[in-house]
Amino acid sequence: MTDNERSLSKTLEHDLHGTVSFLIIPIFAFANAGIPLTGLSFNSLLEPIPLGIILGLFFGKQIGVMLFSFIAVKLGIASLPDNVNWKQLYGVAFLCGVGFTMSLFIGSLAFEQGGTEANLMNDRLGILVGSTISAIAGYLYLNKVLPKNEAK
Repeated sequence: MTDNERSLSKTLEHDLHGTVSFLIIPIFAFANAGIPLTGLSFNSLLEPIPLGIILGLFFGKQIGVMLFSFIAVKLGIASLPDNVNWKQLYGVAFLCGVGFTMSLFIGSLAFEQGGTEANLMNDRLGILVGSTISAIAGYLYLNKVLPKNEAK
């Protein structure tokens, strides 16, 4: 195969990548989260379980990632990669709050024994909202601090 030729499967994979990554997978994740939308209100987010999960995913992940990264760099255990600064690392810390799948797994283990169905739905609501806020904030922040590539 020459450089000018592309296989049909590679072309198809390239063409579908954006749609699958940014539409199909998020819809699949949301559908499998099992959150019934009936009866949900803004006040549902202010209950202790979802609010704690939202705050933990959004603020806790940022604090943990930045704190331990800072400590590791200052102790000489690690170093920032070339062409990466602390602002960019902080943007990645935002994105760490997106841990959707593992959070659902941990939540199901936490409320498996003795938890009510309402607790299980509240944890899923908190995970969904916390992950969404982290993803949006991370995108917006990184879009602002990352260097822009000029079109050639």
